[in-house]
Amino acid sequence: MENIACRIKNREVTRIKAVFYSTLFILHSSYLLLACEEPKQTRKVVPYSGPIEEINDVKLLYSEAAKLKVRLTTPKQFRYINDDRKYPKPVNIVFYSPTGEEVTTIRSDSGRYDKGKDLYVVMGHVVVINKQKQEKLLTPELYWKPQTKKVYTDKRVTILSQLTGEKLYGIGLDANQDFSQYSIRKPSGVFNVEPGI
Repeated sequence: MENIACRIKNREVTRIKAVFYSTLFILHSSYLLLACEEPKQTRKVVPYSGPIEEINDVKLLYSEAAKLKVRLTTPKQFRYINDDRKYPKPVNIVFYSPTGEEVTTIRSDSGRYDKGKDLYVVMGHVVVINKQKQEKLLTPELYWKPQTKKVYTDKRVTILSQLTGEKLYGIGLDANQDFSQYSIRKPSGVFNVEPGI
């Protein structure tokens, strides 16, 4: 009888030990899993910096005293939260005389407008044609400031005269917006000079 009581007691102790060790194993495993878990990283929220508005077939008109002075057209415009604009497709600008005639045209591959500086920039194969002087200007980039009515660049420029055949080259240019007057900062080129001068 003692043997049976001992066996029952041993089974009970073995069962208690098994429950104890199982519980200990589960607790230890949980601790290891928690200890090995990487800390959660907080995701940085990057503010959106893309365009807030997209417009197709844009036509901007500038006038003074009810007379059209400048017309800008482009197939696409992106506007940003700070009111800057980008023109990813070709930009065409026409400057008009006081009588309403087209005086000068500008064509470029793309452009942008900086609202803070009130400055337009056209870039990529910029071609300016002054119809009155019959001159063509080529440059990779050109700036236009509507407030001062000035156009300028720091890049290389080439001016071709259809009347005289002269070719002027240089670095940098300053002009009024209709290109009736301009100066090349560092000029070079082929000039026609009349004899006796």
